[in-house]
Amino acid sequence: MEDLTLIGGGIVGIATALELQRRCPGLPIRVLEKEQALARHQTGRNSGVIHAGIYYAPGSLKARFCREGLKATVQFCQDHGLPYDQCGKLIVATNEVEVERLKALTARALENGLAVRPVSAAELAEKEPNITGLGALLSPATGIVDYTAVTAKMADLFTAAGGEIRHGANVTGIRESANAVHLTLSGGETLTTGRLIACAGVQADRLARMCGVGDDFAIVPFKGEYFRLAPRHDTIVSHLIYPVPDPDLPFLGVHLTRMIGGYVTVGPNAVLSLARDRYGKAAMNLRDMADMARFPGFWRTLRANLSSGLSEMADSAFRRRYLRLCQRYCPSLTLSDLQPHPPGIRAQAVMRNGTLVHDFLIRETPRTIHICNAPSPAATSAIPIARHIGDTAGKLFGLKDRGRNP
Repeated sequence: MEDLTLIGGGIVGIATALELQRRCPGLPIRVLEKEQALARHQTGRNSGVIHAGIYYAPGSLKARFCREGLKATVQFCQDHGLPYDQCGKLIVATNEVEVERLKALTARALENGLAVRPVSAAELAEKEPNITGLGALLSPATGIVDYTAVTAKMADLFTAAGGEIRHGANVTGIRESANAVHLTLSGGETLTTGRLIACAGVQADRLARMCGVGDDFAIVPFKGEYFRLAPRHDTIVSHLIYPVPDPDLPFLGVHLTRMIGGYVTVGPNAVLSLARDRYGKAAMNLRDMADMARFPGFWRTLRANLSSGLSEMADSAFRRRYLRLCQRYCPSLTLSDLQPHPPGIRAQAVMRNGTLVHDFLIRETPRTIHICNAPSPAATSAIPIARHIGDTAGKLFGLKDRGRNP
């Protein structure tokens, strides 16, 4: 059957649909999105940062795709008149341990081919008078953008060229046969497609298991809670301000982020979520909880990170503790400055042995491709990920590239 279906209307799914449409003009391509709008989850609930790729292991997909993705995202915004700002990022060390970690981070950034440079305490005070630190690492190319707007523009291009996007299409079953892939949607509707690509975020493991390639990992959702600073602080920083991350954790810590809308947010923390796509403080989903409880890797991860997990929970429960995380490098902030802002959920793949998957993870069957782990910096990396999936689809599905890359 000569058609292609993608599951997932986040930026990775839409970028991949657009890439394959450009390569294979005339190929019927549809996107199935379970929500009534695109970019409702990880894409639309992150900090909007265009990352440079400082943190990621040299040679990893994250390091390569993030580096390429920064340039590709900026170029896409320039081509289509979308607002962005390469305001730069300062990773600030506030104690001697972090100063040493910053040296290792600098070495990694340089190994990844990035243009970064150390900043002294005096220069930091000059650049950011509201920020306190013993020194910093400057990444001048890091920027900000509205990824929901980027996704919407990609979707407009895709549908204008004949692509189909179906909203409210929740895939509950996948069966692969020799000649086709058979999908079941909620409500009992069935759909047959020639080839399938799943870019399903927090549901990635469930769809992969339906195709026999997801038994050794599970998605564990971590909620990232943000605050928006009071309007009087809209110009409190000129750069993005990040703490030096703990190398043993996959999260970057609570940071000050200039947003493309002209305001500043603080966050995120990282607390275990009891629901994959619900965002309230007390949100829970019995199926999601049961899936975590049945997966041995979850308990191994929990034991290995118990101390940091309890600390994150306390930071979530007590706003004053959250404030202290910010005051380490921005001491002028007060409790009244922390105003509500929508949280997000990071879909983190965990292996059966309890290790976190630190790189993008992609699995294949003869007629399906599954993006199984694509947390940050997936939004920055969406266009290179799409090109990689396009290359994989060309080889696996025998698709001929009759177009050109953007």
